[in-house]
Amino acid sequence: MNKLPGFGLIERARALQPLIAREADEIERTRRLTEPVVSALIENGLYRVLLPQSLGGTEAPPEIFMQVLEEIAKADASTAWCLGQCSVCAMTAAYLDPDAAHEIFNAPPGILAWGAIAHEVQVVPGGYRATARWDFASGCRQASWLGAHVRVVEADGTPRRKPNGAPEIRTILFPVASATMYDVWDVIGLNGTGTDSYSVDDLFIPDKFAALRDEPAALRERGPLYKLSTNLTFGLGFAAVSLGVARATLDAAVDLARSKLPQGLKAMRENNAVQGVIGRNEASLRAARAYLYATASEVWRDLTQGSDFTDEHRAAVRLASTWTIHQAASVVDAAYHMAGATAVFSANKFERRFRDMHAIAQQIQARDTHYEDVGKMILAADPGVTANGA
Repeated sequence: MNKLPGFGLIERARALQPLIAREADEIERTRRLTEPVVSALIENGLYRVLLPQSLGGTEAPPEIFMQVLEEIAKADASTAWCLGQCSVCAMTAAYLDPDAAHEIFNAPPGILAWGAIAHEVQVVPGGYRATARWDFASGCRQASWLGAHVRVVEADGTPRRKPNGAPEIRTILFPVASATMYDVWDVIGLNGTGTDSYSVDDLFIPDKFAALRDEPAALRERGPLYKLSTNLTFGLGFAAVSLGVARATLDAAVDLARSKLPQGLKAMRENNAVQGVIGRNEASLRAARAYLYATASEVWRDLTQGSDFTDEHRAAVRLASTWTIHQAASVVDAAYHMAGATAVFSANKFERRFRDMHAIAQQIQARDTHYEDVGKMILAADPGVTANGA
């Protein structure tokens, strides 16, 4: 454990920005990350940020993971999104037998992707059988393995339940060659993620490739990182992606305002309204980033000091992630509108970032209902106790 967690990762991500920016148009056109980009991410260990050190991963703190995604997102949102998705998927290694995890993550390219929770698997001797199709598998076109989150049905057809009565959900894992892929990702934003669908037909999954993901009792790794659920780590990561997109969009608006001379008007940089928009949105973006990172830092401090991941931690992460995505979307909207007609030309990238940001804001980590969930918890708490445990 002498390896310094996260050392050099942010600098590597920043150094890859020129390559990713050059490839961004091709990523958008083909709706896939390009080979040079994927190779560079692999060679620099960026897919292994959250993989356990016992498997040769970095096992980095969440803040390092977030900063990596933020830097990549400044160059291309789709690349950052796929990297975030597959990095969090790698946390499943903490719930697997070491030989199974080694087979998945230490045979090149060692990338796992998955889609939404859906369908069932049938218990059979030695494992499970599955016939189903799943959607929303960001990063699946770079992956060597796929996963699916499924309800477990016993051999007699009865649902398997956890001690608390909830259905047992397992994450089944299988080589991408075992699945049929469907090219369905025709969308307005995050085009390059290739978030396609996949199916299997009467596929046998051995027991060792069916993880009880996010079940603390099933954890095989004891590092504080794996006290975090994958679902909430997705929230932190995708919020960081939104910050990177917003920063790139606002910076582009500032650069435009410094040089643009609208016909019949004074220079944009001298326009009081433009100055005000830039000032207010700079404050909003800095505030959102500070809030997100402060929340992650506070939770990480508690986990490294031996605390379990509590409901208060869960609420704090959910609130910060959701609010940050919404604030980032507001900053992108303001920068886009401030740019005027310039923003509608694809060569200027305003319109792509606008589309990407609003695709981010439509997914599960940005749901408005998260505010209701946190509000309900605050109201149910004892007087003086808030969602962050203060």
